Amino acid sequence: MPVNLHGKSYLKLLDFTPAEIRYLLDLSRNFKDLKRSGTVHKYLEGKNIVLLFEKTSTRTRCAFEVAGADLGLGVTYLDPAGSQMGKKESIPDTARVLGRMYDGIEYRGFSQELVEELSKYAGVPVWNGLTDRFHPTQMLADLLTAEEKFGRLKGLNFTYFGDARNNMGNSLMVACAKMGLNFTACAPKALFPDAELVQTCQKIAADNDCTVTLTEDVYRGAAGADIIYTDIWVSMGEPDAVWEARIKLLKPYQVNRTVMDLAGSGAIFMHCLPSFHDTRTTVGARRGRGCRSDR
Repeated sequence: MPVNLHGKSYLKLLDFTPAEIRYLLDLSRNFKDLKRSGTVHKYLEGKNIVLLFEKTSTRTRCAFEVAGADLGLGVTYLDPAGSQMGKKESIPDTARVLGRMYDGIEYRGFSQELVEELSKYAGVPVWNGLTDRFHPTQMLADLLTAEEKFGRLKGLNFTYFGDARNNMGNSLMVACAKMGLNFTACAPKALFPDAELVQTCQKIAADNDCTVTLTEDVYRGAAGADIIYTDIWVSMGEPDAVWEARIKLLKPYQVNRTVMDLAGSGAIFMHCLPSFHDTRTTVGARRGRGCRSDR
């Protein structure tokens, strides 16, 4: 059956079927091939998008701006100080105004409810560049990378180490369940994903001949994994006060040589970045060896 996503917002992978995700991955690969070959296409020339960033980011901003330029789009970037959204202007009013000026809106910030509200009132597609619950644009990049490395997605064993209840843990669990990868969250029980979301993903996984597993056992989590994935232990917006307790809680789940050896010689390591793997950053230097992960 043909896939038609014209005008559809991209807020979370739960809203998309495996066939629709496959279409997006194939489209992404095609554009990547055009980029590598130096083929100019300007597929969306004459259209304009706006990037709303309540949370700053190196990779997300650059990815959207470079992609926009490659596609022939006009791109406007608004950082946290560049918009009255939620301050002097309501979210619905902001969405309506931007929807009349732009052909699409990307939002990166704190609240999943906010990006859903933008989509409700904008009248144009809205893309989620990260919220507290989900990070669906990152999922396309990660799934495409996994497929390029292994030549397939279905049947791969994917293990996420760390804070499994954050936006990356949630999104990777959904992505794997949708696309037939066996997903394991390896974390202390206090940092397991939301139980309702786990149940939803387990039902999706059963339909796609794969599994969703939660474990506190590092050896069980790493053994036989094709992909080991982790993220930083304290997310942007969390208070400094959580660092000490979080590091103590997650230190046993550090991805290191022992974990990678358990996974096997063919396994790959993935990280959504930024990462603290030494003391050559302000945060790394301040937290010292407690933040270090010898990957």
